[in-house]
Amino acid sequence: MSTNASAADPLAALGALPGVADSVDSVRKAVDRVYGHRVMRRRSNEITSEAALRGARASAALSGADWALEEVRRRTDFGVEPEARTVGAALRLTSEAGQLLSIWRQSPLRVLARLHLVAASGSREDETVGRPRLAGEGVDEPLIEAPLPEAKEVAGRLDGLSELIIAGGSAPALVTAAVVHGELLALRPFGSYNGLVARAAERIVLIGSGLDPKSICPAEVGHAEQGRAAYVAAFEGYLSGTPDGMAAWIAHCGRAVELGVRESTAVCEALQRGAA
Repeated sequence: MSTNASAADPLAALGALPGVADSVDSVRKAVDRVYGHRVMRRRSNEITSEAALRGARASAALSGADWALEEVRRRTDFGVEPEARTVGAALRLTSEAGQLLSIWRQSPLRVLARLHLVAASGSREDETVGRPRLAGEGVDEPLIEAPLPEAKEVAGRLDGLSELIIAGGSAPALVTAAVVHGELLALRPFGSYNGLVARAAERIVLIGSGLDPKSICPAEVGHAEQGRAAYVAAFEGYLSGTPDGMAAWIAHCGRAVELGVRESTAVCEALQRGAA
């Protein structure tokens, strides 16, 4: 993580950046509103399932497989064309994320390895699957064009990120989720599917922190709705490591959560009307 934040608790320090507290507060209020919807009292499992599907579709879209929701819902074969494999990987990751919460708190690196293994299912004969890349190994991540850190730097920064997560701290969930997401995009530690893994890890933080325990606020939907250009521009702010850049990335992630809330609120309203 490239930031001038305090070494004692860098994530908490990021929470003190100008504008970040407003983003955190806005996200908290939005999440509270959808959790208070009357449909959530009776049909929360349906909202969770639909949010997972829509989040996976959106994450795949950001990785170059922009399929219509009904196509994702209808298809059963995700193992042939590159786009189909991307959509299948996103669906598997979304399903897996909620099962890894307890391990995440103790060993984030084990979870990241598991996420990549799940995403790359079907390529298990490839010795690069499920582990960070080594020196000289490339990355298949064409939609993220930032400079690729060397393997030694990747290992060191992954260890640092893991230590921050295990140590906990007072940082808001949004800040932690945004940093995990941004750092994994920056490092691209695996040979493939790094964007999908980064967004799945963001989801894990939002669920495990208690901000979105039922996983009904798909930030992936919000990232996709804001558009790839805005996503990349905000990510460049993260890469800059400047206070303004970091704050802009966190705000972008906060807006993504709010848009995910809006998506699930619409699902709640449809269920309430009996239209879905």
